[in-house]
Amino acid sequence: MKPIGFNILSIIVLLTQFIYGQNLIVKNIPIQFEKLNYSQSFLIDESEDNNYDPLKTEIDYTILGTLSALYLGSGIGMHLYQQKAWWSDQKVPFHFTNDWAYARSIDKVGHFFGTTLLAHAFSAGLEAANFSIEDSYLYSGIAAFAFQMYVEIEDGFGPKWGFSPGDAAADFLGAAFSTSQYYFPYLKNFQMKISYLPSQKFRSGETFSVIDDYEGQKYWLAFRMEELLPESAAKYWPDFLNLAVGYGVDKLDGVGGGDSEFYLGLDFDAEQIPLHGEFWQFIKNTLNYIHFPLPGIRISPNAAFLAFAF
Repeated sequence: MKPIGFNILSIIVLLTQFIYGQNLIVKNIPIQFEKLNYSQSFLIDESEDNNYDPLKTEIDYTILGTLSALYLGSGIGMHLYQQKAWWSDQKVPFHFTNDWAYARSIDKVGHFFGTTLLAHAFSAGLEAANFSIEDSYLYSGIAAFAFQMYVEIEDGFGPKWGFSPGDAAADFLGAAFSTSQYYFPYLKNFQMKISYLPSQKFRSGETFSVIDDYEGQKYWLAFRMEELLPESAAKYWPDFLNLAVGYGVDKLDGVGGGDSEFYLGLDFDAEQIPLHGEFWQFIKNTLNYIHFPLPGIRISPNAAFLAFAF
């Protein structure tokens, strides 16, 4: 199945518009893990004193209901889009498909990324509704995985697709990674990101969908070097600069052929943007799912320096 990370951005846009208009009270629970100094929460701005009572657990059902309606509406919209794009043919009996080699497995990376992005949107909404940070991480991971499984089950009845164990495994790992960031804050030093530049196939109309445009997509794993380096070296590393490894594909032929591409590049940490407050904290966290074009190198198949590595 195609990765749905691009579709999930629509949820985040709606969520941003809603959160911006709310006077949110968010839990201020600082992380105590070595020199980790950024917020565990999607909404907490540690530069502010929120004076939050940690014993308060009352859920804001107005926010929860509104966000639930937004999520449901976005989910229905994605369902209708995907039904038209991939499920419109006559259904066949439920079946499995082994597609590990499909698109050089970049769609599996896309499933992992899409699930983490979906969990991010759910978690921020639950925090806005006054759920605890732990519950927000836990329930958002479950909800993100459940939605992805719904998509996979629909694929199982499609004549051109099938339920993919590989996709399901990537979805589970994405949800588990997102949830584990609460219980193991050190994992916050590793951030999945996406970059996109339309491929020639997309521009010529050979590929009809951005989601299908695998050759235009790259997925990155960014490392917060200031947190990972020894303290003696970390003090010289700019706090806004990460290192990232990237994966892309080229020359796909639809039957498992093509080239896998690996990259090493600089990456911008949006957490360091000097804007504060719940709204801006959410925006910065969301921007950190995007790899902005910065200098890098293509390691293989043909080594090259790139002034702007998309």
